[in-house]
Amino acid sequence: MGSMRRRVVCLGWASLTMAAGLAVRMGPLGLPWGVAKYGGSGLWAVMIYWLLCVVCPEWQPVTVGGIASAVAVAVEFGKLYRSPGMDAFRLTTAGKLLLGRYFAWWDILAYLVGIWVVVGLDGWLEGRRSR
Repeated sequence: MGSMRRRVVCLGWASLTMAAGLAVRMGPLGLPWGVAKYGGSGLWAVMIYWLLCVVCPEWQPVTVGGIASAVAVAVEFGKLYRSPGMDAFRLTTAGKLLLGRYFAWWDILAYLVGIWVVVGLDGWLEGRRSR
């Protein structure tokens, strides 16, 4: 797939993932707390994967997955940093959605599961397209 076409496709996937994540996290879907919490976390990490694919469309899915995993884990560990400005931002809706508020090992697991499921899906789709 051409680089520009891949960018557009991945931007579409990122947009759909963002919409799904917001629906899971904030929508009136009546989902159990754990599904909403960790499903939303996993989808946030998947969105990071697709956005990296937009920026670097020529990279292999495994490479993007590794970098997306590092970014997601770094953001999670960043929650351990406390300052009045960061804490105030984390209380806003944007801060809550982008950075989260509290460190949790389970969030890291949700990120990694989401990213590596989409790495497999993206690799499979790329393989099908190249045939």
